[in-house]
Amino acid sequence: MADREDALTCAIGDVHGHIGKLEKLLERCEAFAPGRAKRFVFIGDYIDRGPDSRAVVDRLIELQRALGARVVCLRGNHEAVIVAAARGELDTLPGRVSMEQWIGENGGGAPTLASYGVGHAREVSPEHLAWMAALPLWHDDGRRFFAHAGVHPDRPLNDQQDDDLMWIREPFLSHTGDFGRLIVHGHTPTRTRVPDLRANRLNLDTAAGYEGPVTAAIFDHNTVRPIAFISNTGVLRPGELARSDH
Repeated sequence: MADREDALTCAIGDVHGHIGKLEKLLERCEAFAPGRAKRFVFIGDYIDRGPDSRAVVDRLIELQRALGARVVCLRGNHEAVIVAAARGELDTLPGRVSMEQWIGENGGGAPTLASYGVGHAREVSPEHLAWMAALPLWHDDGRRFFAHAGVHPDRPLNDQQDDDLMWIREPFLSHTGDFGRLIVHGHTPTRTRVPDLRANRLNLDTAAGYEGPVTAAIFDHNTVRPIAFISNTGVLRPGELARSDH
Protein backbone atom coordinates (compact mmCIF):
# COMPACT_ATOMS: atom_id res chain seq x y z
CA MET A 1 0.00 0.00 0.00
CA ALA A 2 1.60 3.25 -1.12
CA ASP A 3 1.99 6.10 1.35
CA ARG A 4 -0.58 8.82 0.70
CA GLU A 5 -1.15 12.39 1.82
CA ASP A 6 -4.44 11.38 3.44
CA ALA A 7 -2.84 8.62 5.50
CA LEU A 8 -3.84 8.41 9.14
CA THR A 9 -1.17 8.39 11.83
CA CYS A 10 -1.59 5.91 14.68
CA ALA A 11 0.55 6.98 17.66
CA ILE A 12 0.92 4.11 20.12
CA GLY A 13 1.86 4.52 23.77
CA ASP A 14 4.01 2.44 26.10
CA VAL A 15 3.66 -1.33 25.51
CA HIS A 16 5.87 -2.67 28.33
CA GLY A 17 6.21 -6.27 27.21
CA HIS A 18 2.57 -7.09 26.47
CA ILE A 19 2.39 -8.70 23.04
CA GLY A 20 -1.28 -9.67 23.38
CA LYS A 21 -2.32 -6.08 24.08
CA LEU A 22 -0.17 -4.83 21.20
CA GLU A 23 -1.55 -7.32 18.68
CA LYS A 24 -5.14 -6.53 19.64
CA LEU A 25 -4.47 -2.79 19.37
CA LEU A 26 -2.86 -3.17 15.94
CA GLU A 27 -5.87 -5.17 14.83
CA ARG A 28 -8.23 -2.43 16.01
CA CYS A 29 -6.11 0.28 14.35
CA GLU A 30 -6.23 -1.55 11.03
CA ALA A 31 -10.02 -1.93 11.36
CA PHE A 32 -10.41 1.83 11.90
CA ALA A 33 -11.28 3.56 8.58
CA PRO A 34 -10.78 0.38 6.54
CA GLY A 35 -8.80 0.81 3.34
CA ARG A 36 -7.24 4.09 4.41
CA ALA A 37 -3.44 4.20 4.50
CA LYS A 38 -1.91 4.31 7.98
CA ARG A 39 1.39 5.29 9.50
CA PHE A 40 2.48 4.13 12.95
CA VAL A 41 4.53 6.05 15.51
CA PHE A 42 5.48 4.03 18.60
CA ILE A 43 6.35 6.19 21.60
CA GLY A 44 8.89 3.86 23.28
CA ASP A 45 9.11 1.56 26.30
CA TYR A 46 8.48 -1.68 24.46
CA ILE A 47 10.15 -3.81 27.13
CA ASP A 48 10.11 -4.47 30.90
CA ARG A 49 7.36 -5.26 33.41
CA GLY A 50 5.28 -7.43 31.07
CA PRO A 51 6.16 -11.05 30.18
CA ASP A 52 6.66 -10.73 26.41
CA SER A 53 9.38 -8.16 25.79
CA ARG A 54 11.24 -10.27 23.26
CA ALA A 55 8.05 -10.96 21.31
CA VAL A 56 7.17 -7.25 21.28
CA VAL A 57 10.56 -6.26 19.87
CA ASP A 58 10.35 -9.06 17.29
CA ARG A 59 6.92 -7.78 16.22
CA LEU A 60 8.08 -4.18 15.84
CA ILE A 61 11.13 -5.20 13.80
CA GLU A 62 8.85 -7.31 11.62
CA LEU A 63 6.44 -4.39 11.20
CA GLN A 64 9.26 -2.06 10.15
CA ARG A 65 10.49 -4.56 7.60
CA ALA A 66 6.99 -4.92 6.16
CA LEU A 67 5.98 -1.24 6.12
CA GLY A 68 9.30 0.58 5.92
CA ALA A 69 9.21 4.31 6.60
CA ARG A 70 5.55 4.12 7.59
CA VAL A 71 6.64 2.71 10.96
CA VAL A 72 8.59 4.94 13.37
CA CYS A 73 9.77 3.44 16.65
CA LEU A 74 11.17 5.89 19.19
CA ARG A 75 13.56 4.98 21.99
CA GLY A 76 12.16 5.03 25.50
CA ASN A 77 14.09 5.15 28.75
CA HIS A 78 13.61 1.41 29.26
CA GLU A 79 15.34 0.70 25.95
CA ALA A 80 18.13 3.06 27.03
CA VAL A 81 18.47 1.16 30.32
CA ILE A 82 18.81 -2.32 28.83
CA VAL A 83 21.38 -1.10 26.28
CA ALA A 84 23.34 0.62 29.05
CA ALA A 85 23.11 -2.50 31.24
CA ALA A 86 24.46 -4.63 28.40
CA ARG A 87 27.39 -2.23 27.96
CA GLY A 88 28.10 -1.84 31.68
CA GLU A 89 27.17 1.85 31.50
CA LEU A 90 24.19 2.12 33.84
CA ASP A 91 25.98 4.74 35.92
CA THR A 92 25.86 7.14 32.95
CA LEU A 93 22.06 7.33 32.96
CA PRO A 94 19.99 10.02 34.72
CA GLY A 95 19.59 9.12 38.37
CA ARG A 96 22.44 6.58 38.06
CA VAL A 97 20.12 3.60 37.68
CA SER A 98 21.56 0.48 39.31
CA MET A 99 21.28 -3.07 38.02
CA GLU A 100 19.21 -3.91 41.08
CA GLN A 101 16.80 -1.07 40.36
CA TRP A 102 16.33 -2.16 36.76
CA ILE A 103 15.81 -5.83 37.59
CA GLY A 104 13.52 -4.96 40.52
CA GLU A 105 9.76 -4.61 40.44
CA ASN A 106 9.68 -0.96 39.43
CA GLY A 107 12.25 -1.31 36.69
CA GLY A 108 10.74 -4.55 35.44
CA GLY A 109 13.93 -5.95 33.95
CA ALA A 110 13.60 -9.46 35.42
CA PRO A 111 10.68 -10.53 33.17
CA THR A 112 12.53 -9.04 30.19
CA LEU A 113 15.58 -11.21 30.84
CA ALA A 114 13.28 -14.20 31.35
CA SER A 115 11.63 -13.56 27.98
CA TYR A 116 15.06 -13.89 26.35
CA GLY A 117 16.00 -16.87 28.50
CA VAL A 118 19.13 -15.13 29.81
CA GLY A 119 20.52 -13.95 33.12
CA HIS A 120 22.16 -10.69 32.09
CA ALA A 121 21.43 -7.88 29.66
CA ARG A 122 24.68 -8.52 27.75
CA GLU A 123 23.25 -11.92 26.75
CA VAL A 124 20.14 -10.43 25.12
CA SER A 125 19.83 -10.87 21.36
CA PRO A 126 22.56 -8.71 19.72
CA GLU A 127 20.12 -7.82 16.94
CA HIS A 128 17.60 -6.53 19.45
CA LEU A 129 20.18 -4.55 21.43
CA ALA A 130 21.50 -2.95 18.23
CA TRP A 131 17.95 -2.11 17.14
CA MET A 132 17.12 -0.47 20.48
CA ALA A 133 20.40 1.47 20.55
CA ALA A 134 19.76 2.89 17.07
CA LEU A 135 16.18 4.07 17.64
CA PRO A 136 15.53 7.79 17.11
CA LEU A 137 14.49 9.97 20.03
CA TRP A 138 11.88 12.16 18.34
CA HIS A 139 9.64 12.46 15.32
CA ASP A 140 8.10 15.67 13.95
CA ASP A 141 5.29 15.39 11.41
CA GLY A 142 4.83 19.14 11.06
CA ARG A 143 1.85 19.31 13.38
CA ARG A 144 2.86 17.02 16.24
CA PHE A 145 6.21 16.39 17.95
CA PHE A 146 6.55 12.84 19.27
CA ALA A 147 9.00 11.96 22.05
CA HIS A 148 8.96 9.27 24.70
CA ALA A 149 8.97 11.40 27.86
CA GLY A 150 8.37 14.91 26.56
CA VAL A 151 10.46 18.04 26.04
CA HIS A 152 12.07 20.72 28.17
CA PRO A 153 9.96 23.89 27.94
CA ASP A 154 13.04 26.14 28.18
CA ARG A 155 14.56 24.79 24.95
CA PRO A 156 13.32 24.94 21.35
CA LEU A 157 12.21 21.64 19.83
CA ASN A 158 15.27 21.54 17.58
CA ASP A 159 17.62 21.81 20.56
CA GLN A 160 16.32 19.22 23.01
CA GLN A 161 18.68 17.08 25.08
CA ASP A 162 18.57 13.30 24.80
CA ASP A 163 18.00 12.81 28.54
CA ASP A 164 14.95 15.09 28.50
CA LEU A 165 13.41 13.37 25.48
CA MET A 166 13.63 10.00 27.26
CA TRP A 167 13.33 10.86 30.96
CA ILE A 168 11.76 14.26 31.69
CA ARG A 169 8.72 14.74 33.89
CA GLU A 170 8.97 18.21 35.42
CA PRO A 171 8.96 20.99 34.42
CA PHE A 172 7.37 19.51 31.28
CA LEU A 173 4.19 18.00 32.76
CA SER A 174 3.07 21.15 34.56
CA HIS A 175 3.95 23.53 31.73
CA THR A 176 0.88 25.17 30.20
CA GLY A 177 2.51 27.20 27.44
CA ASP A 178 2.58 26.49 23.72
CA PHE A 179 5.44 24.27 22.59
CA GLY A 180 4.92 25.08 18.90
CA ARG A 181 3.63 21.55 18.30
CA LEU A 182 1.28 19.25 20.16
CA ILE A 183 3.73 17.10 22.14
CA VAL A 184 2.74 13.42 21.98
CA HIS A 185 4.47 11.41 24.69
CA GLY A 186 4.29 8.56 27.17
CA HIS A 187 6.61 7.68 30.10
CA THR A 188 4.36 8.90 32.94
CA PRO A 189 1.52 6.40 33.48
CA THR A 190 -1.88 8.04 33.79
CA ARG A 191 -3.62 7.03 36.98
CA THR A 192 -6.90 7.10 35.10
CA ARG A 193 -5.58 4.55 32.54
CA VAL A 194 -6.96 6.70 29.73
CA PRO A 195 -5.13 9.28 27.59
CA ASP A 196 -4.38 12.66 29.13
CA LEU A 197 -5.13 15.26 26.44
CA ARG A 198 -4.30 18.88 27.20
CA ALA A 199 -3.97 22.02 25.09
CA ASN A 200 -0.23 21.55 24.54
CA ARG A 201 0.43 17.83 24.99
CA LEU A 202 -1.01 14.33 24.90
CA ASN A 203 0.10 11.54 27.23
CA LEU A 204 -0.48 8.05 25.78
CA ASP A 205 1.05 6.00 28.61
CA THR A 206 -2.13 4.39 29.93
CA ALA A 207 -0.27 2.12 32.37
CA ALA A 208 0.11 -1.05 30.29
CA GLY A 209 2.95 -1.99 32.63
CA TYR A 210 0.55 -1.83 35.59
CA GLU A 211 -2.41 -3.81 34.20
CA GLY A 212 -3.72 -0.92 32.09
CA PRO A 213 -4.30 -0.97 28.32
CA VAL A 214 -2.06 -0.04 25.42
CA THR A 215 -3.59 3.00 23.71
CA ALA A 216 -3.33 4.67 20.31
CA ALA A 217 -4.28 8.17 19.19
CA ILE A 218 -5.43 8.51 15.60
CA PHE A 219 -4.43 11.68 13.73
CA ASP A 220 -5.29 12.92 10.26
CA HIS A 221 -3.54 15.55 8.12
CA ASN A 222 -6.23 18.21 8.60
CA THR A 223 -6.21 18.73 12.37
CA VAL A 224 -3.60 18.81 15.12
CA ARG A 225 -5.58 17.05 17.83
CA PRO A 226 -6.56 13.36 17.61
CA ILE A 227 -9.69 12.38 15.73
CA ALA A 228 -10.07 9.18 17.79
CA PHE A 229 -8.54 7.07 20.55
CA ILE A 230 -8.33 3.28 20.48
CA SER A 231 -7.06 0.86 23.10
CA ASN A 232 -6.64 -2.89 23.01
CA THR A 233 -9.99 -3.08 24.79
CA GLY A 234 -11.92 -0.95 22.27
CA VAL A 235 -12.61 2.56 20.97
CA LEU A 236 -12.64 5.24 23.67
CA ARG A 237 -15.50 7.69 23.86
CA PRO A 238 -14.68 11.40 24.35
CA GLY A 239 -16.14 11.33 27.84
CA GLU A 240 -13.63 8.68 28.85
CA LEU A 241 -10.69 11.04 28.39
CA ALA A 242 -9.40 12.68 31.52
CA ARG A 243 -6.57 14.80 32.81
CA SER A 244 -4.34 12.56 34.87
CA ASP A 245 -3.46 13.13 38.49
CA HIS A 246 0.33 13.21 38.53
